Amino acid sequence: MVVNIYKLTLLALLAAIAVIGRFALSFIPSVQPVTAMVIICGLVLGPFAAILLALVSTFLSNILLGMGIWTIWQVISWAVIGALCGVIGKWFNEIPLYWIVFMSIVSGYFYGFIISLTQYQITGKFLPYYLAGLPYDTNHAIGNAIFIILFYPLLNYFLKNYAKNRFQLQNTN
Repeated sequence: MVVNIYKLTLLALLAAIAVIGRFALSFIPSVQPVTAMVIICGLVLGPFAAILLALVSTFLSNILLGMGIWTIWQVISWAVIGALCGVIGKWFNEIPLYWIVFMSIVSGYFYGFIISLTQYQITGKFLPYYLAGLPYDTNHAIGNAIFIILFYPLLNYFLKNYAKNRFQLQNTN
């Protein structure tokens, strides 16, 4: 039981960082740390943890920034990104930083593609909305790369340390 509470506390801290970062950077269009946090969480803690982080951080930050139909699509896109990164993290033990940065850039454009589906759901028009959003997707992709470069080494160290402590806690119980 201690291990589950420990992991939930860790996910709550990661969600708090993501929400605070998203709120603090809301004045810069499409630049926010949520995608990077979900990617890092997926790579190190696995797909389920990344999906949970995507869900919690989206709903908490949208309480501050505004809820709408886009919230569902944000959860879907971040959950898919987290699940894919979680599967990749399970397959490969050590992934070079430049591949993670590349994944974060692709994730920025993938996120924009999924969010553009919202417009198709509402108006039946996809392509004009998607093309108009490409500059914002580029901001998102560049922001993701910067956040991965800044956060990945530190969070990877702490999350791997968590995994080591988790293993030690399981052996003592």
